Amino acid sequence: MKPYGAITRCPLILLVVITGLLSGCAANPVTGDSDFVMMSEADEIAMGRNAHPEVLKQYAVYDNQPLQDYIQEVGEKLAANSHRSNLIYRFTLLDSVEVNAFALPGGYIYITRGLLAYLNSEAELAAVLGHEIGHVTARHSVRQISAARAASIGYAIGSIFSPGLSTQLGQNVFNILGNAWLSGYGREHELEADRLGAEYLARSGYDPQAMIGVIGVLKDQEEFERQLAKEEGRDPHIYHGVFASHPDNDARLQEVVASAEAFRTEESTTVNREPFLHMIDGLVFGNSERDGILRGNTFYHHDLGIALTLPSEWHVDNLPDRIVARINSGDALLQISTEDLNKRISPREFMEERLKLKEIGAGEEIHPDGLDGYTGIAQLRRTPFGSRKGRVSVVFFNDRAFIFVGATKDKGSPEPEDEAFLAAVNSFHALTAEEQILARAIRLKIVSAESGMSFAELATQSRLHSHAEEQLRLLNHYYPGGEPEPGQLIKIVE
Repeated sequence: MKPYGAITRCPLILLVVITGLLSGCAANPVTGDSDFVMMSEADEIAMGRNAHPEVLKQYAVYDNQPLQDYIQEVGEKLAANSHRSNLIYRFTLLDSVEVNAFALPGGYIYITRGLLAYLNSEAELAAVLGHEIGHVTARHSVRQISAARAASIGYAIGSIFSPGLSTQLGQNVFNILGNAWLSGYGREHELEADRLGAEYLARSGYDPQAMIGVIGVLKDQEEFERQLAKEEGRDPHIYHGVFASHPDNDARLQEVVASAEAFRTEESTTVNREPFLHMIDGLVFGNSERDGILRGNTFYHHDLGIALTLPSEWHVDNLPDRIVARINSGDALLQISTEDLNKRISPREFMEERLKLKEIGAGEEIHPDGLDGYTGIAQLRRTPFGSRKGRVSVVFFNDRAFIFVGATKDKGSPEPEDEAFLAAVNSFHALTAEEQILARAIRLKIVSAESGMSFAELATQSRLHSHAEEQLRLLNHYYPGGEPEPGQLIKIVE
């Protein structure tokens, strides 16, 4: 047994060794203080440049060049008044339903059309872009990456000098510390980005209070997302979740945004509500035709010419490369994907040759909508539940194979959800003439509110499938209550 002194000295030895190996400081472009970093500005820019194409593989660029140019123009105005105006910034509108914005090192900044739809002025757009510019100018991602590398190297060194750290317990300790330190930007970095964004707004002629407004939009969106997640039995997807309270009640947020008043000029009042709304008139809202349209639990894809229905009580995620339907308890899921057909083989042969399924039990031919297909029980190597048996089905349509994989937590068989898996497969069919309109994306339309118009009334006329009134209120900054004034420009969905 080692004496207690050896235990207490070991962290000090590690600290000295790690500090000697990892020391790297650079002046923060915003504060001038020394930050611990492990990459040069050239490395930072190269990282963003190399990651940008990967982002565009995951998210397509939204096909509207005038709108892209408008966002670039607003972003460049802010960037010119930032602490790193020497960088060339690229602002990209992504064709994604997600409510999000993010930045890569070196000046690559993205906003999704999902978030853009909920903004109501150019000043709010500028607030989102200014916030992300703040992350770049303060080198938040570089500081995170440096911390991650330090944690990783620290663990490796710790394992050498203290063998006990190589145990699973030691690994867990470093994982916990790393996650606590590195998960997301964290409240301090988010507040700093909000402070810098508000400063850039004021310097660029915008009202810095737009930062409070846009975070209020995100907070309302968060509350609605929590409501949906509770109804659907899943975890909420939160963008700006570091703020526990509404921005109107967040003293620290109010304080950091108020600091931008020192940079306000007489011209720092630009809002540009109407020009902004006219720019987003016709913006796709919800799923795009490229990814297919989900209405309730029925999926329509115009370009592929197909439709299918999933279990009504399941939560459905329409992802760019697949559809994933989950029972609310999380005990079962069905994944649907598609692959090109390249050989004239049968659906069963496709399962054996392309999917590499060794043994297919209880196999049988199926013919949804008169199409060729095959289904059976097979051993699945990788599922969210691990290796187990599941229901695999393949249906041929034109020159594609549509692949349905259903799995449950039950290791023995896909029961009791097997009937639901098969029902989804058998619902697969070619789009009918009546379904063509359902396969078209819905879009924002900017209209002038009439006297007595209410969001409840507008909801009854909307093509929104569910929670139409709440969504219209969120789109127009009237969540959870209030009605539009006569003559006011508002968004509807059609």
